[in-house]
Order: sequence, then structure tokens, then C-alpha cells
Amino acid sequence: MPDDPRLLVGFDKADDAGVFRISDQMALIQTVDFFTPMVDDPYSFGQIAAANALSDVYAMGGKPLTAMNIVCFPECLDVGILREIIKGGLSKIEEAGAVLVGGHTIDDAEPKYGLSVTGVIDPQRVTTNHGAREEDCLYMTKSLGTGIIATAIKGEMADENQIAAVISSMTALNDRARDAMMEVGVNACTDVTGFGLLGHAMEMAEGSGVGIELWSDSLGFLPGAMELANMGLIPGGAYSNRDYLQDRVEVEEGLDLTCLDIMYSPETSGGLLISVDQMSSRRLEEEFVRQGVVFFKVGRVKGAKPGRIRVLRRE
Repeated sequence: MPDDPRLLVGFDKADDAGVFRISDQMALIQTVDFFTPMVDDPYSFGQIAAANALSDVYAMGGKPLTAMNIVCFPECLDVGILREIIKGGLSKIEEAGAVLVGGHTIDDAEPKYGLSVTGVIDPQRVTTNHGAREEDCLYMTKSLGTGIIATAIKGEMADENQIAAVISSMTALNDRARDAMMEVGVNACTDVTGFGLLGHAMEMAEGSGVGIELWSDSLGFLPGAMELANMGLIPGGAYSNRDYLQDRVEVEEGLDLTCLDIMYSPETSGGLLISVDQMSSRRLEEEFVRQGVVFFKVGRVKGAKPGRIRVLRRE
């Protein structure tokens, strides 16, 4: 990590974004993310990719200010598709109260789209993924299963209701969840994306020097996710995540292995995983309700076995 006191959050803790202090009252949050389409509709794809990139700023507790498009697009495709992708992304940038200031496009064999986002935050209020404390309560603010359903979409095995539900989840900004956690004050936060729930929880556990306990029966799953996973529609990233993590994950005997597959599975534009002390947990739940945020109390932080996760069926 660069030795500069202005760099408040770098890449040493696998956090969601970089944070650079520019004054005693303000720090910049910077992030970038882009990927290939996971749904057929180009406008929805643009919305999903933009919401996913903006989420990194929300996970740090910040407010997005500006965004720049990152586009890879084949010259052989109809440019109207690209216009719809850009329009979808712009709709989410504007919803976030940010401003599109430019971007860059290159020719590539496969379409890809995303954003570079800059946000701001008070340097004293930055929320990282490495502040979780023993006996904290853990909350998740979206249902799991985007990777499962996206795999089913590619295999033409997802129905209209499942597609509508996953698009609704992936296009939803995490701004209201951010507002709730900043109103209460929490110890740690990360958004759940490509490393899956277990991967991002592991980053929180390792960075914080704690253990984490997750309750599989308390998780939320998108409609059809369990059924599709039972049919074997598991994205390849789930197996990569499992291979990397499984030596540090303890699983209660008899736990539903399909549920575990989903916990390993990559998410796109997932919810926030938030760690908050027990005294503030009820107030956070009340704020979630006031803000209209779907939430699940999914576990707790344990002092024993730092850097390890234990998955149980229930509390």
C-alpha cells in the first residue's frame, strides 16, 4: 500500500473502494467496475452495471458525485443496442444524484459496460469492511441468488417472474440502506458481489481479525433461486469461490448444500452486508423499515477463530 497519510483506504484490506482525504472535512471515494451482460435487455443491463458500480460508494458510506462510462462494444453490433445500454446506466447515475462527465469506448469482441465513480464522504465517517467487532449483529439488505438466476437466463431456463425479480433486485440502488446505516452508525460494511456472501464475509472477518457466524435459515433468496440451484444451474464462479474459501469455512452437519452453493455464488449488484453493535441493532432495523429497505438478520461476529466463518442452519 502506498505510504501516503492522505490515503485512508487502499487495497491492503480488499475493501470496496479507495478513499483519499483532500481536507479535514472531505475525502474522495473512487471505484471502477464493468462486466459482460447477464440479461438480454440492453437498457436493463446498463442499469444493473451502473447500480453495481455505484454500490461501492454506498458501501463506504459515501455519496456519488460523478461517473464516467467504460464501454467495450463490437463494431458489428447495432449501435442502437449501445445507446440503450448507456441510457440505462444514465438513468441510475441520475437517480443517485450524480453527474455523467464522460467516458471511453473501445472496440471489443464482446460487449462490456460499467462505470468509474467518484464520491465524497466526511473522513471521520468512512465505513470500511474491517471494523467488525465481537458480538456485532450482521444484516444483509438484499436477497441472494442473482448469479443462479443469471445462469438460468443464459440457459433459457428462467421464467418471466424470476427474470423480473432478479432485474428488480440488481437495478435497485443501495442508497437507502446507506442512509439507514449512516443515520445509526455501524462498525463495518461491504457490498456483496462477485466473491459471494461467504467471500465478502471472509474479507470482513480477516480484515477485522474476528470470526463470523452466518445463519442459513435467516437468509433471503430470490424467487426460484433454490429450485434452479437444485437443478444444477450454479455459475462457475461459485466453485472457484468455494475452492478458495472452503478450508476457512466450517459447515454445520446436515446443512442444505444447495443453500451453501448459493452462499458461495457470485452476486451482481448485491445488497450490503452490515456489522453493527447489539445496542444499535434494533435502531438499525427501525431505520431499515423507515427507509423501506428489505433486510435480513443473518449472523453475528464472534471473537473466536479469527478469519474463519461458521455456517449454521439457525441462531
